Amino acid sequence: MKKIILMGRSECGKTTLRQALKGEHIHYHKTQYVNHFDVVIDTPGEYAETAHLGRALALYSYEADVVGLLINAEEPYSLFPPNIVSQSTRPVIGIVTQIDSPYGDPDQAERWLRLSGCETVFRVSSYTGEGIWQILDYLREPGDVLPWDKEEAEKPRIVESTKRSPV
Repeated sequence: MKKIILMGRSECGKTTLRQALKGEHIHYHKTQYVNHFDVVIDTPGEYAETAHLGRALALYSYEADVVGLLINAEEPYSLFPPNIVSQSTRPVIGIVTQIDSPYGDPDQAERWLRLSGCETVFRVSSYTGEGIWQILDYLREPGDVLPWDKEEAEKPRIVESTKRSPV
C-alpha cells in the first residue's frame, strides 16, 4: 500500500481519517507530534498553520508516496494557497472531511482544494465510512490485501468524543 501523509489545520479530521483508514475504533485524540502508522503519517495541524513548522511538513512529505491535503467541510477559509501542489515532488490528493456535517459546504471545500492544484479530490465521512473505500482503492498497489473488506470499511464507526458540539 502507498504511504500517505495527512496535512491540514487543527481539528480538520486527520487523526479521525487515519483511524478510519486503518479500520480502528474512532476516538478523539489530539496529535502532538508527527506520527508514523505503517502507511499513514499523521501530522499536527499546528505544523500546517505555522510557517516555521510548515517546513517540517515539506521534509516529512519525502517519506510518503502520496500527500493528502485535508479541508473540513465547515472551514470558513482555505489554509492552502492557490497552486501549492506544484511545490510537491509527490502526487497530491485533496480530501474533504466531515461531509455529513449540517454546517458544512463540501462543494466550497472541494473548490478550494482544486484551486490549490489537487486534481483528485475525495469526499469522506470517517464516522459513516462514506468515501473511505475510495481512498483505500487509490492507495492500494497490486497484490495488496486489506485486513477488512469494503462492507466493514463503510460501516458507521463508534465515536467517543470529548469535544463539544457547536452551539
